[in-house]
Amino acid sequence: MELSVVMPCLNEAETVATCVQKTVRFLEENGIDGEVVIADNGSTDGSQQLAREAGARVVPVADKGYGNALMGGIRAARGKYVAMGDCDDSYDFATLGPFLEDLRDGADLVMGNRFKGGIAPGAMPALHRYLGNPVLSFVGRLFFGSKIGDFHCGLRAFNKESILRLGLQTGGMEFASEMVVKATLAKYDIRERPTTLSPDGRSRPPHLNTWRDGWRHLRFLMLYSPRWLFFIPGLIFMTLGLVAGIALSFGPVRIGEVAFDVDTLVGAGAALVIGFQAVLFALLTKVYAMHEGFLPPDSRVKKLVEWWSLERGLVLGGLLALAGLAGLVASLMHWRVNSFGELDPRHSLRMVVPAAVALMMSFQAIFASLFVSILGIRRRQHPPMVDAADEAANVVDAAAEKVAVERQAAGRTAEAAAEKAETRTEG
Repeated sequence: MELSVVMPCLNEAETVATCVQKTVRFLEENGIDGEVVIADNGSTDGSQQLAREAGARVVPVADKGYGNALMGGIRAARGKYVAMGDCDDSYDFATLGPFLEDLRDGADLVMGNRFKGGIAPGAMPALHRYLGNPVLSFVGRLFFGSKIGDFHCGLRAFNKESILRLGLQTGGMEFASEMVVKATLAKYDIRERPTTLSPDGRSRPPHLNTWRDGWRHLRFLMLYSPRWLFFIPGLIFMTLGLVAGIALSFGPVRIGEVAFDVDTLVGAGAALVIGFQAVLFALLTKVYAMHEGFLPPDSRVKKLVEWWSLERGLVLGGLLALAGLAGLVASLMHWRVNSFGELDPRHSLRMVVPAAVALMMSFQAIFASLFVSILGIRRRQHPPMVDAADEAANVVDAAAEKVAVERQAAGRTAEAAAEKAETRTEG
C-alpha cells in the first residue's frame, strides 16, 4: 500500500464522515492505493461507527493526547507514506497530491504552510495567526536552523519509516513541533507545500488550549536546544559579570552622574557565577542528550569532552580554588592590618567578592568534571557466569548424543547393506 491518511479523532461525529468521504474519493479518483485510518482517542459520540460507514479503518488508541493518538495511527498504518490531518473539516485532503509527489521524489517530510496557501476568515483565532504560530515558528527556525515557515500546520505527509526512526516521544500538541525539530536535526529532506485552512465544521470548541498548548510547544523547543536555553544566556551573564567585575575591582566606575561601586561588584560576581553554571549546564545537557539519543552527535561537543578530561577539570578547579584562597588570605591580612576591627566595605569587598567567586567557580568546575566523567561510563553486557559442573555435564551430554547419532547412522548403513545383499541374492 502506498498512502495511509491518518486522522486523530476525539468526539468528531459532526465532521469525521465528511473528511473520510472526501479522502476516499481523492484516493479513488487519483488511482492511489491507500486507506483512511481514524486513530480514535476514546470518542463517546459514535464517531467510530460513522467513520467505518464512510470507509475508514478505525484504530483505538488508549493513551490520551494528540501526539499519542497520531503515533497510534501511524504505527497501525499500512502505507509506505503517511499523511496526517485533523478530521474537523478544516483541511482539504483532496490537495494531498503535491505532498505525495514530493514523497515519491525522495522527501522524508512534507509540511503544509497555511500562511502561504491562505487562511479563510474565522479559520484561525487572531492570537494564533499573528502571535502564537509566527513566534513559535520563528523560535523553531532560530533554535534549530529549520526553514519551515509553519511549524504547527496539522496537514503534513511523510515517509513512515523515516518518522518512526526518529523515536517521537511527546503525547500532546507539542508532537507537531517535535516531528519538525527531530527531522531537522536528523538532516531529513523536508519540503513545504502551500495549503489552505478553512473554518472547522464543529459546533463545539476545539481541543486546543491557547496558553497551555502554546507553553508546551515553547517548552519543548527550549528543552531541545541547550544552546539557547543555557549556553547563550550563560555566556551573556558571564561576559557582563566578568567585564563589570574587572572594572570595579580597581575602584568605582562613573558613567555620567551614576556611580557604580561595590554593590554592583557583588551583582557582577553573582552574574559571573550564574553564567558559568549555565554554560556548564549546557555542556552537561548536551552530553547526556547525545548519549541517550535525544539529540544527534555534535562533533564540537565530542572534541571538547575528549579534551576536557577529569584530570584537566580538577586542575582547572584547583587553580580557581588557589586563586580564591589567595584572595581570602589577602583579605585576612588587610583585616589584620586594621587590628581585626571594623573595615571599610569599599575596600574589603574588592578582595572578598572576587575570592568568593573564584571559590564557587572552582567547585562548579570540579563537580561538572566529575559528572561528565560519570556520563562517559559505558554500560557493558558481560557474558553470564557459567558453573564448571554444569559446563562439564553439558559436554558429557553432547558427547553421548553424538555417539547415539553415530550408532543410529551405523545401524541404518548396515540395514541398507543387508537389504542390498538380499536383493542381489534374489536376483
